[in-house]
Amino acid sequence: MEVEENVGQAAVYGLIALALGYFSDQPAYTHFPPDRALVKLSLVHPGAPAGECRRRTPEELAQLAPNMRKVLDCPRGRLPVLVFSGTIATAEEVRELASLGVAGYVNEYSAVQHILPSLAPHLFPDNFNRRGSPRVVLGIPVAYRFGNTIAAALTLNLSKGGLAIRTMSPLPQGAKLRARFRLPGSKRDIEADSRIAWSDRRVGMGLQFEKVDPVDQAAIDEFVDQHFFTNRKV
Repeated sequence: MEVEENVGQAAVYGLIALALGYFSDQPAYTHFPPDRALVKLSLVHPGAPAGECRRRTPEELAQLAPNMRKVLDCPRGRLPVLVFSGTIATAEEVRELASLGVAGYVNEYSAVQHILPSLAPHLFPDNFNRRGSPRVVLGIPVAYRFGNTIAAALTLNLSKGGLAIRTMSPLPQGAKLRARFRLPGSKRDIEADSRIAWSDRRVGMGLQFEKVDPVDQAAIDEFVDQHFFTNRKV
C-alpha cells in the first residue's frame, strides 16, 4: 500500500514538473524587432488643477459618502508625459517637439545656472505666459526703457515671442517698455516694443514682443530654431 502511494505521489510530481517545464517557455516569447525597444517608466504623476473650483450644493453633498463630502469641487487632471531620447539636431525636429508641448528640458548636461530658468515656468505656472514657441536658455545683457527710466539686467531665456529677464524689481504685469539686446554672434542690436506678460519677484519678469522689425524677428526665429535642443543628448 505504501509503495502504491509513493508511486502515485511520484506520478503527480512528475506531471507537475512536466507542466512547469512546458509553461516555462510556452508560449514562445517574441522579442522586439531590432528597431524597437521596451522602456519601463516609474514615476510619481500627481494630478494638476483642471479648472476653477465650485461650491457643491447641499443635494450634491448628501449624495456623497460621509468621508467624501468636501464643500469645494476642484476638478483635477493629469498632464501628459512625453518621453524621448536621442539627439535633437534639426529645426524640423524642434518644431515637432514644440507641437507636442515640449518647451525645454533639464538633464545631466544642464549647467547649474540654467536649471532655474528651465524650471521656473513649471514652478510658478500662474505667473508665466506660456507661449507656443519653445524657449532657449540664454543669459545676455538686456537694457529696457519704461517712461523716463532706463534699467539693465540679464535674460533668462528667449523665445520667438518674447524673453524672460532676471530681476528682483520686476515691473507690474501689463506695463509697456522698449527692450534692447543683441543676439550672441550678432553685431546688430534688436529693439522690441514689449508688454510685461508676467511678473514675479522670485524670478523676474517676462516680456511679450508687440512690435519688432521684421529683419530682427527673422533673426530671433532663426536663433531659436538653431539653439533649441541643438546637438545635445537627452
